[in-house]
Parts: sequence; C-alpha cells; structure tokens
Amino acid sequence: MTTNNPKAVIVIFGATGDLANRKLYPSIYRLYRNGKLSDNFAVVGVARRPWTNDIFRDKVKESIDNFDDPHIDKDEFASHFHYNPFDIQDLEHYQALDGLIKELDTNYQTEGNRLFYFSMAPNFFGTLAANLKSEGLTQTEGWTRLVIEKPFGHDFESAQELNEQIRAAFTEDQIYRIDHYLGKEMVQNIEVIRFANALFEPLWNNQHISNIQITSSETLGVEERGRYYDSAGALKDMVQNHMLQMLALIAMDMPIKLTPAEIRSEKVKVLRALRVFDEKEVDEHVVRGQYGEGTVNGEQLPTYREGHGVDPESNTDTFVAAKLMIDNFRWAGVPFYIRTGKRMEKKATKIVVEFKDLPMNLYYDKEHDTKPNLLVIHVQPDEGITLHLNAKKGDYNASSTPITLSYDNNAKDKMNTPEAYETLLNDCMHGDSTNFTHWDEVALSWKFVDVIANVWANKKANFPNYKSGTNGPEEADLLLNKDGFEWWDVSPEE
Repeated sequence: MTTNNPKAVIVIFGATGDLANRKLYPSIYRLYRNGKLSDNFAVVGVARRPWTNDIFRDKVKESIDNFDDPHIDKDEFASHFHYNPFDIQDLEHYQALDGLIKELDTNYQTEGNRLFYFSMAPNFFGTLAANLKSEGLTQTEGWTRLVIEKPFGHDFESAQELNEQIRAAFTEDQIYRIDHYLGKEMVQNIEVIRFANALFEPLWNNQHISNIQITSSETLGVEERGRYYDSAGALKDMVQNHMLQMLALIAMDMPIKLTPAEIRSEKVKVLRALRVFDEKEVDEHVVRGQYGEGTVNGEQLPTYREGHGVDPESNTDTFVAAKLMIDNFRWAGVPFYIRTGKRMEKKATKIVVEFKDLPMNLYYDKEHDTKPNLLVIHVQPDEGITLHLNAKKGDYNASSTPITLSYDNNAKDKMNTPEAYETLLNDCMHGDSTNFTHWDEVALSWKFVDVIANVWANKKANFPNYKSGTNGPEEADLLLNKDGFEWWDVSPEE
C-alpha cells in the first residue's frame, strides 16, 4: 500500500453517463484540489459517443462548475482528460486504447499504473474484462486495478458467473467492488465509535443491547430509473448491499489488526452467522411494500406503477422491512431490524442501538415515559452521533427525563469533508480495499437475499400497500410491536 500521492492513468468506461458526471469527475477534482492527486495523472473517458477531447473537457468543466477555487485552473485540470470513442466488441479499439494509455503514461509519468473503472451496464463487464486481458491492457509495469459499480449480478448464480468472468482477467486483490455507503463519513465512523471507546465495546452484546435498527429511507420515487428498478426492487437494490454491509460493520467483532484482510474476515463471519430463512418463514420475518399515491409538501404524487418504464401490474417491492438474527455468541437473541423504502416521510439513513433497561429502574417515570438509552448514528443527510440518556428533571421531583448528548458532523467545514466517491477513489489508488466488498461478502449476501426474492417472485403481492409520504406499510410496525419494540424515528436534534 503506497502512502505518497498516487500516479495513474484512470480509464472510465461509461464516461458520458450520469454517474461519471455527477460523482466521478467532481471527486477527481476534489482529490486534485485537496492535494491527494499530483499532476501525474490522466483520465481517459471511454464511451460510444463520437466526442472529441474538447467536447469531453467541456463536459468535465460543467460537472465541476459549482466549485469555486481561485487556486485551481479548471482548464489546466481538464487538460488531464482525454476522450476515446469505443466499441466494446471491436478488438482493434482495445489496441488503440492501449496505445493512448501508453502515450499518456509517458507524458504524465504515471509509472505504468492503470485504474479501470466500469461505470456502465453490468452485462458488458465480463466481455470487457476478458478483452482487456486478451489485448494486453492489463499487462503493465505498474499496478492494475478494476473498480466495479453495483449491481454485481441479480442473484447468486449470475453474480458467481460474473465473478468467474472477471476473475479470469483480474485477481481478487485487483478487484474493487464499490458500495458507496462504505465511503460515507459516518459509516466509516462505526468502527471508530465501537472500537475506540471503552464506554461502548464492553456493552456491545446480547447482555446489554435489546435490539438494533437500521433505516435507510428516501422521499424520492424511482423517477427515471423505473426500467432498471422494476427488475430489481428495494431488496436487491438496497438490502443485498448497503443494508447488509452496515449490519456487518455494526455487528462484527474487533479485528486483530486494522488491515483490509482482518476487517473483511470479521464482516464475513457476521454474514456467515446471519440466519438464512426457510421459505416458509419469509412472510413472518420480512415485509414488502410498494408505494401508492399520496401528498408530499402539497404535491399530489402518483403510484409506483404509474412511473416511467414500470409494469402497470408490477409486483416489485419499493419497501422492505425485516427482522434478522445473527446466530453467534455475541448476538444470540438480539433482533436486528432493517427497513428501506422509497417515497417515505423523510430522507434519512441511521442506525439505532437500543440498550436494555436496568433490572429495576427506581427513577422510571411512567407519566413522562422514561426512554431507554439509545445510541444513534446518523449517516445521511444529517451526519452525527446522538446518545440518549436519562437525567433528573429540573423541578422538585426525583423522577428522570430524557436528555441527549450530540455530536453534529454537519457543523464541520463540509468543503473539506471527503464525499463517498472521493474517499473510495482515493482508497483504490492507494491499494486500500478496506471499504470495498470482497467476493465472499457478495456471495453470502446474495444467498441470504435469494430465498426472500424467490418467495416473492412466486407470490403476487397486494400492492400498493402504503401511501407516498408515510413510513411504509403497517405490517412493518407490527414486525417490531409483536416483540415489544417500536421504530425509533429520532433526528439529531431530538
């Protein structure tokens, strides 16, 4: 793993796409602006459109238009970007691309380091990887790395087939499977909160924690992603990756060292211990939903089935809630509740750890409903940590009242706080795979999700079953109520 500023030629396949414009080019700019990327870099944009370098550079400058830094010459920055029209099926195009990379390698003295970024439809991944190897683009004196966007397959079998195709061209330690949630500041903070504080780690087990809740809700619908989303749904789009990755981080044991291999090992142990449902158990432990019409901020919103590219009789889930169990010594008996959905009441991603009450709480105030102790990690859009405690009320009584201790990460200078893609690109160029998903994690996640997906695919749901602008179907509340719990909808200021 290198520590100096990396030198590399970054090759982005799908360079004219939305992700590249919204996330990748601004992230490269921020790395450059913040001194994390030297002048020894070049970006090759690869796509089918017959653009020129000038058109491509204008698009790059448009993508960073909202950045105003007098110390950075945007024309100078954009001069590092080069466009290469490309047909994935034409081997001569690979040879021409290899020639361009070698030329840029000499001009920018990047020491043969190549980063390939697949920002395109996953059905091209296998062909592209195979052709890169067969035409010699993966053979270089420096390092070669591959970054892959999700979705990585649509079930375990397709993911395994895709993995075998890519592994024929790249070794596992060269492959960086992106889950942008793992680049978020407060997700990366989970390990620090747990393992750097004597206050929490001794209590982080089934003796002291009653349940853990992980929520990722969106106010938006599927918008223009209807065609893709209707073949995936919330289960495959969110649970298989983001939700299970956060669960693994919150539940893992302390690694013996802070190395990618050791952290990955502990996450894999959690996913191995995750109880896989029998098909008969799915309806009891998992709730699915699809949003209907509703009113949000005075605007009347249509149903999911009326969305662009969506089947009018769609059986696709836009909401999932589940009760998960981890069968190991630390977590035996502790339910992990997850929920994620679109068109919900508010946009929020958070993790709530609810601690058990004392065996006998002398200060319990039934009238004011003394709350249990909660640790809340706010991931987005607000970033921070809130600890909910009980203290004496400011009156003549001896009863307690809830208070909060808060750390608000939003109060920091956000100009200098790395964004998710910026962090992950930086990690990849330094050879740090800690915050990327290993094949073992992908495989275990798909095996867990496939059971649920198969049950739902063979059973027509009664959709829509929740209004836009709400917190999902009532069954999601009942999932917790029958265990004596409720969803905690706490915001940072509460």
